[in-house]
Amino acid sequence: MSEAVSGDESGDESGGARPDDAVAALLPRSLTLQREGPIAILRLARPAKRNALDDATVLGLEAFFAAPPSDVRAVVLDAEGEHFSAGLDLAELGDTDAVAGVEHSRFWHRVFDRMERGRLPVVSVLKGAVVGGGLELAAATHVRVAESGAFYALPEARHGLFVGGGGSVRIPRLIGVPRMTDMMLTGRVLDADEGQQLGISTYLTEPGGGFPKALELAHRIAANPPTSTFAVLQALPRIAAARDEEGYLMESLMAAISSSSADAQDRMSAFLDGHAGKVR
Repeated sequence: MSEAVSGDESGDESGGARPDDAVAALLPRSLTLQREGPIAILRLARPAKRNALDDATVLGLEAFFAAPPSDVRAVVLDAEGEHFSAGLDLAELGDTDAVAGVEHSRFWHRVFDRMERGRLPVVSVLKGAVVGGGLELAAATHVRVAESGAFYALPEARHGLFVGGGGSVRIPRLIGVPRMTDMMLTGRVLDADEGQQLGISTYLTEPGGGFPKALELAHRIAANPPTSTFAVLQALPRIAAARDEEGYLMESLMAAISSSSADAQDRMSAFLDGHAGKVR
């Protein structure tokens, strides 16, 4: 059962603040934190705004991923209401000059990079609108579970804007440059089935099934050895971006480091002794 964590709690009975309390105290009202064992559940909490991302919410994401509780092994990124996120809250832009616009975009880059390249695998629950900056946020998570009512769009061009949260780097890796070009130029909206076929989501569920599936996956991920998780999150993207020879070398180094850990040795012994389940 999930335990809600609030920054207003005074701590445990001994008077000492729990680590979760210290983290929760840094979060804005637009972002809530719950725990289920080793899983942290972060929820966007602006349902009246379709969870549009304002600066306070993005700063809250940075605060969490900069110093998550040490016993957290995976994160589920969910959202209150019917929508994951309708994107950037346009009220945040105001009458900004070009320098301020660059700084604001780089701020989003910093936060989403911290999430994508951090130590914690993030499983996101996509439902309703996954639009603009909401799609950029989703693309920075590691596993994406979509409900059948999810839809995807990049409407920035209609407002005279361009993506600024890393979308032009991450989204083409999922769907390719031509499809992203189409979405941006024509305003094309992809439904959940199209998003699944193109690779935006990695799992597709019925309405209401996204969070339970994401939580199940997060617990499965949390059971992996930390060294293996580190290899997948830190080494795999760099190997994929490297030239073949450098990629092969990084793979060899990471394989040797992972297999030499005590946890890996124990698990391999259990497998060879017939005490571990086989892939079926």
